[in-house]
Amino acid sequence: MIRIGRINRLRIKEKQSDTVFLDAGKSGDILLPARDVAARYQQGDEIEVFVQADKEGQLQATTRRPYATVGEFATLQVVSNTSAGSFLHWGMENDLLVPKGEQQHPMVEGQAYVVHVFLSKKTNRIIASSRLDKFLSQQVPDYKEGEEVDLILFEQTDLGYRALINRDHVGMIYRNEIFRQVQMGKQIKGYIKRVREDQKIDLCLQQAGYQGIDEISQTILAIIQKSGAKVAVTDKSPPDDIYALFGVSKKVFKKAIGALYKKRIISIQPDGISIIN
Repeated sequence: MIRIGRINRLRIKEKQSDTVFLDAGKSGDILLPARDVAARYQQGDEIEVFVQADKEGQLQATTRRPYATVGEFATLQVVSNTSAGSFLHWGMENDLLVPKGEQQHPMVEGQAYVVHVFLSKKTNRIIASSRLDKFLSQQVPDYKEGEEVDLILFEQTDLGYRALINRDHVGMIYRNEIFRQVQMGKQIKGYIKRVREDQKIDLCLQQAGYQGIDEISQTILAIIQKSGAKVAVTDKSPPDDIYALFGVSKKVFKKAIGALYKKRIISIQPDGISIIN
């Protein structure tokens, strides 16, 4: 059975010069455009193609692969806006439409958004949506506190950032618990902080306790190293000075340098911090 919007493995039913027809079973034969026909193709070969429907509903095949197929999430850039909606670049000849009704917020040309690619039941055409919640798993979250997960940040709010969790659920990373630069749409590692009674999920970007402070400590250590192995900042410095140099709160900074000091990696003097040779 043909899966529209996905990669299909189809047999070459007929090849005449640069013309190839693929056997799509009950869906009939599908023409493979001459630009996608390789000289090595022979009748009877099975090849992998991406299948979609054109404006008239006719199936088309191509050996090109989109950045995301039906059922997948992806971060895609807006290339144009029209009265119908926004069009995204997804690695194909024709751009991918996000209808206005499928936009969580109005999309801006040139900006990238996390979207879900799906097949429209009305038109049988492939479109995308930034209204991600309706495409998530309906199963009750079964995560353990401290469990490592894959995250994709997709929406910024007053509280912090909403993120996809393993592409199945959504959780929140609170703004006051982010101690490093983050980028929307990029996949990063994170941790389950807790699953609340209302099934909402709180997330964090570092493990709890001193075990999890290692990444922040390493970042601070790298900044000190780049500054000539010494900085004129200490745990007594103003919070704004600490944040300007290291991008973390004073509380997190003190905890991180405390871990480095206990390991005898740095020394702390009244006029600054230096790396011990």
